[in-house]
Amino acid sequence: MLFTPAETKVVIIGGGTMGADVAAVCARGGCATQVVELTTERRAHLPNYFANAMTELGYENRIHLLTVAGSLDEVDWADVDLVIECIPERLDLKQSLFAELEKRTKPETVLASNSSSFPISEIAAGLKTTARMIGLHFFMPAHIVPCVEVVCGEKTSKMVAESLSRLMTACGMVPVMVKKDLHGFLANRLQHALSREAFYLIDEGIATPEDVDKAVRFGFGFRYLAAGPVMQRDHAGIDIHAAAGASIYPSLNNSPNIANCLGDRAKSGKLGMKTGEGFFEWNPETIRAERDRYDSILREGLKIIQKELPKID
Repeated sequence: MLFTPAETKVVIIGGGTMGADVAAVCARGGCATQVVELTTERRAHLPNYFANAMTELGYENRIHLLTVAGSLDEVDWADVDLVIECIPERLDLKQSLFAELEKRTKPETVLASNSSSFPISEIAAGLKTTARMIGLHFFMPAHIVPCVEVVCGEKTSKMVAESLSRLMTACGMVPVMVKKDLHGFLANRLQHALSREAFYLIDEGIATPEDVDKAVRFGFGFRYLAAGPVMQRDHAGIDIHAAAGASIYPSLNNSPNIANCLGDRAKSGKLGMKTGEGFFEWNPETIRAERDRYDSILREGLKIIQKELPKID
């Protein structure tokens, strides 16, 4: 199996924010990409969204590669090489969809899930062609954040994983191979390990939410754009890290439960921007300003590392 973007037809199931951005990634690489979106209102919004996204990415000449369908019945499954599922994060919905896709697609079509938490082995449980089923986890916004996790299930074919990794590289992404299927994969496990300690420090009154964010953004996190935690050890000296770790690790939080400052807010409906209050208070104006600031910095960061990203033909 060898994916060549110009010869690859991709179907994205779900045209929400994530699905639309994943579609832009595939079309940017040169793949003919069709998005299946059941909601009439969202479906009507997609063409304009694609036009803006592709123009922003500098690939307006590939807008024609993006099409939209209203149901699975509208797709010509005989020509589909890759399906990427981007539906809501519910295991039952994903399992039902994969069972349907197994019936509709040709045997060699790769079936991928963008799930951020469910192992592909759970999504594909009980199906007959699990060797072609794989996790393909993007990060929001998918067309801006370069990394994508290629997650191998218990029975995923090595050839499928390698071929999909090469395709993502051809689409300008930086694939990370996750060789064992487990909850949270690689990046989310690293992220949650940091988050557990961060929210524990807030619970204990050691630092405010604002100072936790400052410590990450303007401290060690600032360096991560240049080198990850492994490369950082070679820069700083492994002996120094080993000594610091021996001193710090025993006191790190290892609770299996989420921090009170998270759980209490979740129970009380203080969910962040979506409800107007989380750790901070929000209104439409402050939400818009924060998202503009956030997106602007992401785009500036992308410019900094652009020369290290795969080239797109």
